[in-house]
Amino acid sequence: MKKFLSTILYGSLTLTLNAQNNMGNPNLNTSLAPLENLALTQEWDKVFPKSDKVDHKKVTFVNRYGITLAADMYIPKGSSGKMPAIAVSGPFGAVKEQSSGLYAQQLAERGFLTMAFDPSFTGESGGEPRRVASPDINTEDFSAAVDFLSVQDNVDSQKIGILGVCGWGGIAIQAAINDPRIKATVASTMYDMTRVTANGYFDADDSAEKRNAMRKALAEKRTEDYRNGYYKRAGGVVDPVPDDAPLFVKEYHSYYKEPRGYHERSGNSTDGWNVTSSLPFMNFKFFEYIGELENAVMIVHGEKAHSLYFGEDTFKKLKGDNKEMLIIADANHTDLYDNLEKIPFDQIATFFKRWMNVNE
Repeated sequence: MKKFLSTILYGSLTLTLNAQNNMGNPNLNTSLAPLENLALTQEWDKVFPKSDKVDHKKVTFVNRYGITLAADMYIPKGSSGKMPAIAVSGPFGAVKEQSSGLYAQQLAERGFLTMAFDPSFTGESGGEPRRVASPDINTEDFSAAVDFLSVQDNVDSQKIGILGVCGWGGIAIQAAINDPRIKATVASTMYDMTRVTANGYFDADDSAEKRNAMRKALAEKRTEDYRNGYYKRAGGVVDPVPDDAPLFVKEYHSYYKEPRGYHERSGNSTDGWNVTSSLPFMNFKFFEYIGELENAVMIVHGEKAHSLYFGEDTFKKLKGDNKEMLIIADANHTDLYDNLEKIPFDQIATFFKRWMNVNE
């Protein structure tokens, strides 16, 4: 009996001493990063009207890199039990009060619990410095949203999908490749941000010479930023728009710089990303393992979108009979940001319900 009590006492003392030692060594801490206390706007400040068919609230969650993300959650009024859920983000350089929030609200009206989030370093989400983009961290942001949704009492963890708009369409597919918990993915009016950064629009700058010149300029900018103690911004959507600007630039302006879509926290509406944010997108390539993506994918693109080639080329790489390409007649790139007459919300909802095994 004495030996038994001595063993318990020794074990307890050892645990106490180990705990004390661990407090002095942060590398032994295996806890999730604590949620940052973010300053979240409580009033409705979206660029689209609030629906009377859904309930709305602000939520926060943390990603694997310790960054706290802010999100708007939309829940169908009168819903009960465990629901299918969809995480939404994009466009690249936008905030959740813009297009992603509209998508989330519309899909909530169609029976899903949805969540539109601001990516790391942007909008109301945490992370320093501000307005930094990363192909790795931004892909993680989607999986972190799945982490959060998976443990909610009112979410069926086996019925979670994601949706990305514009640059976040490509990021959504990249996330789905690596995260089989994502049962269905929709990429709307997608970009491949690694391709456009490395090769320019329509692959016009696809050469080692041009990429090396860009690397040199950005590396020099890094040194300058560090010396100055702050990051130079690239500028948002050009304003005013030159008369000879490409049509798609004018279309971007009509959304981000006009009342239709302007938001003060949006980089595209204001002063853009940090200039050096483009560096990692030239050093990584999306979709290397896209042929291994087993779960369902739908790519939605406008017939007249300048970005259509991203969607078409990505779709060719997908395998399986659970992949769909939907081209919207007479729609340009930004029509699929907010045009309720052209965004195929019913078809998107049907796709999610089919591949997430949602019973009506």
